[in-house]
Amino acid sequence: MRKFLKHPFLLLITLTAIVSCTDNDDNPSSVPIQDFIWKGLNTYYLYQTQVPDLSDTRFSSQVDLDNYLLNSSSPESFFESLIFDRQNTDKYSVLFSNYIQLEELLQGTSKNNGVEYGLAYKTGSTTDIFGWVKYIMPNSDASTKAIQRGTIFSAVNGTPLTISNYRNLLNQDNYTLTLADYDGGNITPNGQSVTLTKAVYTENPVLLKNTHIVGSRKIGYLVYNGFYSNFETELNNAFAYLKGENVTDLVLDLRYNSGGSIATATRLASMITGQFDGQLFTHQEWNAKLQSNLNPNDLNNNFTSTLGNGSSITSLNLSKVYILTTKTTASASELVINCLKPYINVVHIGTKTTGKNVGSITLYDSPNFRRQGANPDHTYAMQPIVLKTVNASGFGDYAQGITPDNATNVLPENLADLGVLGDPNELLLAKVLNVISLGGRHFPQDNYKVYEEIIDKSVRDLDSEMYLEKNPRGL
Repeated sequence: MRKFLKHPFLLLITLTAIVSCTDNDDNPSSVPIQDFIWKGLNTYYLYQTQVPDLSDTRFSSQVDLDNYLLNSSSPESFFESLIFDRQNTDKYSVLFSNYIQLEELLQGTSKNNGVEYGLAYKTGSTTDIFGWVKYIMPNSDASTKAIQRGTIFSAVNGTPLTISNYRNLLNQDNYTLTLADYDGGNITPNGQSVTLTKAVYTENPVLLKNTHIVGSRKIGYLVYNGFYSNFETELNNAFAYLKGENVTDLVLDLRYNSGGSIATATRLASMITGQFDGQLFTHQEWNAKLQSNLNPNDLNNNFTSTLGNGSSITSLNLSKVYILTTKTTASASELVINCLKPYINVVHIGTKTTGKNVGSITLYDSPNFRRQGANPDHTYAMQPIVLKTVNASGFGDYAQGITPDNATNVLPENLADLGVLGDPNELLLAKVLNVISLGGRHFPQDNYKVYEEIIDKSVRDLDSEMYLEKNPRGL
């Protein structure tokens, strides 16, 4: 049910010395899918030198490589065997057996019933879990049903959710949610249910925009849920609205934004500012083999005055921005936070973010890893991690997440009362309005139970992706 990201342009590689065995590429591999996986990761993978079996000197010929590949049981297991430190370092590289599905996901289109949800363990349990609704996507199946932000559910098709069954239950195209009451932290079924059906759906990430007047200040508020380049015009229109309202401050709500296009993140930062056109927003770091072949200037994403389609960007020229986050705030969202900090005051309110400072590209089984010329005998493609990002100060080490600088601005959501997004009484928006007006000195905060959200990419597919759309020269 998560947001998905737009398909990037593909990389064309012109390196002349990658691995010795590729000199025999005129002789097709007897294990073509695994051959593609190995050669793609050997060339592009950010952690290539840390995986012994991806070493440039590991195999002396195509025959030698094939003998190794023949020992793999499946493309999926082979791909996983080459991923570096899956549990900690690289939690994001993915392999798809159908690149049509991958392309659709990257374009922000998927089968979706419109419920954006979170999952957590029930109080005192290490197996039983429950879900809550973060928001409902407009014009979706759920938008026509009796379900809304803050709704809690405990079972699917009558089966209580557990850590071992929720993937299968929630991946179904049709299901019925058993609804529940919060009941002081005890998740208690209330006899109500709602039946939902998934359909092909493309989400506009610009969910909500409005303004709030606090004293002499007019605060713009924007809920933005995905860095999709095909919705840059809608994002720019939202900033045109805010500029037309003469806002003095901006609250950018990235609580449920798990990332997307680096280029779109650069343009969003340019909409917030505008006074740094042409200056460095972020710098890309690739593996050593690729980095030495690239034009250094092409590794920079600079603040800009135009969208991807050439239209002019509407900028607010702000010197301060307020950004709301949760644990699911990731990748391109974190990029915006980290890369604005050298230029303007970023007031970060909410909780620590995911901690994804690396980006990916799409690789197909073709001589240059592009879509054109892809092997017609299969439809495998992969989205491996290929680069790390740093800001203008050279900082990019936030793999453990970005925490609000001021401890008084650490504020988790209250599942007992999520409130209405955009309402000045909603907990996090109320907090930021208080910070703007009073510096946060008089913000009352009740004690309430904080649940640690379960993050699982097996349900979220391409959750937390960050990718390039235009590749550096030399690739």
